[in-house]
Amino acid sequence: LRRMCLLTDGRFDVFTAKTAVGLLRYCRDEVVAILDRTHAGLGPETIVGVGRGVPIVDTIEAATVRRANQLVIGVALPGGQLPPDWRVFVKEALAAGMDVVNGLHTRLMDDRELANCAAAAGRTIWDVRKPPQVLTVGTGKARETRGKRILTIGTDCNLGKRVAALELVAEMKRRGIRAEYVATGQTGVMTAGSGVVVDAVVSDFVSGAIEQAILDKADADFIIVEGQGALTHPGYSAVTLGLMHGALPDWMILCHAPARAIMRSSSFPVVPPQEMIALSEAVLQPLHPSRVVGMALNCYGMSDDAAAEAREKARSDIGLPVVDALRTGVGELVDTLLQLKS
Repeated sequence: LRRMCLLTDGRFDVFTAKTAVGLLRYCRDEVVAILDRTHAGLGPETIVGVGRGVPIVDTIEAATVRRANQLVIGVALPGGQLPPDWRVFVKEALAAGMDVVNGLHTRLMDDRELANCAAAAGRTIWDVRKPPQVLTVGTGKARETRGKRILTIGTDCNLGKRVAALELVAEMKRRGIRAEYVATGQTGVMTAGSGVVVDAVVSDFVSGAIEQAILDKADADFIIVEGQGALTHPGYSAVTLGLMHGALPDWMILCHAPARAIMRSSSFPVVPPQEMIALSEAVLQPLHPSRVVGMALNCYGMSDDAAAEAREKARSDIGLPVVDALRTGVGELVDTLLQLKS
């Protein structure tokens, strides 16, 4: 059984520590501590809204008292480099008998010092961002699946595409529907235990990698694919397009943060949902006509009244079902998908 300590030291917020927040939300029973000297002693639910009862500690020793057997790098940082002052935490965790789970672009097993520490302690460093051993170019075979393919897309990066996908799968399973989740990012892979971190795949093979991940789940009624980035983001559009061409979705769910004006890690404005819907549908039209059939909002930081107002405005603007995955649930989207499939 995993007993995870999530390392977020000094970076424990909803967006930077999205890996930690995702694990707290979907693997709560396996998280025994959060290592963050800035917030030690506080309740994580007061900072990121989830994780009640999980202690925030300030040392590896305190995590071992909680019998942690994994140190998980709990942040997603631009550039994907391990913060230099975190090396000591990794070495102390290995020496204390903990494995290390790393979702950053930097592969810790390629670091000779850290690899030697792991070997000396008889522990494992799992670099999650490793591409599949066998890679092929995309062929369009995803269209052959029995199940309907749903892809979450977004108007920006880091705004809830994974959450929307996981909530859709959970709601479908509650209704007895055979739904499968295809993880495409490091947090999704850590949560599900399978998938492919597509931004670690050489660009020529992104569509082929996601195509194969979908074909492995071809017999489900619905195959829910976690989206990445945004078509209009200057930093992450390549992986977004590769995912779209690999998944060739039957339908898409657009994710959007109504309070966000500028795309993260950029100086460019967020494209309005209506424009993103038209662009996404146009991109897929030549290969496999697809359409956006609903929207999931991320209203983090907004009051309940403001969030409700944002949902109604979005519903009026696009003329489609709109939910807030964490406040309203995604039942309305599942109802829509079932009607489309019938």
